[in-house]
Amino acid sequence: MRIRMTAEMPEGATRNGEPWPALGEEADVPTADGAHLVAAGVAEEVGESSPKSGRRKATAKGVDGGADGGDP
Repeated sequence: MRIRMTAEMPEGATRNGEPWPALGEEADVPTADGAHLVAAGVAEEVGESSPKSGRRKATAKGVDGGADGGDP
């Protein structure tokens, strides 16, 4: 599970012997750990809203089957 830290961990804090990611940084963690961090409010899951997928979503919006008010 990919997460983004939404809280700063105390200086010197480690996770499995490695320093915690800084506020705003992303990291891959086991799903159970990520779910716990998200539930605790110290991280958020990084999903389809990443910059790469954001470009695909913008393209997909143009393919709307006439939902823009034009002729179908």
